Amino acid sequence: MYSDDDRARDWIEDIVENIDRMESYVAGLTADTFRTTPMARDACERCLERIAEAAVRLGPERLARIAPDTVLHQLRGFGNHLRHEYDRIDDRLLWDVIQLDLPMLRSACATALSRSL
Repeated sequence: MYSDDDRARDWIEDIVENIDRMESYVAGLTADTFRTTPMARDACERCLERIAEAAVRLGPERLARIAPDTVLHQLRGFGNHLRHEYDRIDDRLLWDVIQLDLPMLRSACATALSRSL
């Protein structure tokens, strides 16, 4: 059986992989075309759910060491919002998270992976 410490690398890799997927899904789109491209929007929402779950599994202490600018309760809250209030997701907020917040999280996670945790 694996401990959380054994799985931490997998969860960080999941975060990086899902951010990379979103980058490919939105490549060439503007905020307006993203809003009117349901497949890209849906795919990004699902990737964000995975990122939120991976962050929750990492836990607040480990996440704070890896990405001190990322607050776990905000990620958890965003994941819950995507799952439970999917009909109230603001397109602009979703776009801004993808464009502004996730590149920093990806960079922090990639750095952690390169340091072998």
